[in-house]
Amino acid sequence: MRAEATKAELNLPQAFLLLATNDQDGTPELPMYVLRTTLAGAILAELDLIGAIELQGKHVRATGTAPKTELQHELDLIRGKSRPHTPKRWASMLEGRAEMRRVYEGMASRGLVEHAGEKHLGLFRTVRYPERDHAPEAELLKKIEVALSGGTSDVGTGDSKASDTGVADATARDAVAQGTADPDAMAQDAGAPDATSPAPAKPDSKAPDTRTMALIALLQAAGLLGKLFPAADKSWADELAKDYWPARAVEDELLMIRLAQAEAPTL
Repeated sequence: MRAEATKAELNLPQAFLLLATNDQDGTPELPMYVLRTTLAGAILAELDLIGAIELQGKHVRATGTAPKTELQHELDLIRGKSRPHTPKRWASMLEGRAEMRRVYEGMASRGLVEHAGEKHLGLFRTVRYPERDHAPEAELLKKIEVALSGGTSDVGTGDSKASDTGVADATARDAVAQGTADPDAMAQDAGAPDATSPAPAKPDSKAPDTRTMALIALLQAAGLLGKLFPAADKSWADELAKDYWPARAVEDELLMIRLAQAEAPTL
């Protein structure tokens, strides 16, 4: 299922960073390694949603389409590799300060955040991105809350801030729970020969859109969903993240980083 972003719509890397950045002082709400790794997963997720890349077996491959995207630099990196890599490998390769700054500066050019810098000792410069326009973030939070309320009960926001088969399947499951989709039709789709490319469910305004579900999976992988929405169903969100390959790549890469950090003092 493809999810073209509209002109005014945030792409997934922008949406993730907006939610993961403190509105007032522009500092990250997550450890830097978590922020950068999840941003890499969001880049993969966005390119997958617009049809620029896809998961073929265990490897990420560029497709023959050439959609217009703000992530052309990252897409060219994937296309330029002589051999394909796994999602986890790409989550590691796309993780970096340059990628993060590129996305932040893109949001600053749209007036969503402000580029604020501080000099230390006249030598070092710290760049922060405090929020400038809260409307896009408020809309994101509202969409996420609506999506969560479809699969859970009593979902509330925190104090600070109110594709792949996995995301498409989760969206369809929510539609059944809400009585907006036909379970028999879903069962027929589940038995189709090509499980990686199921027939898309009929559009329904009440069912969460694929882009929102992808964002939820990424937030869960980063450990941020529970901070934004403490009453969210953790088991459901864990399942969503594991079923969605970009989010699963983030979880796998974060696990490796944490294991390395835990072993470092003993070396």
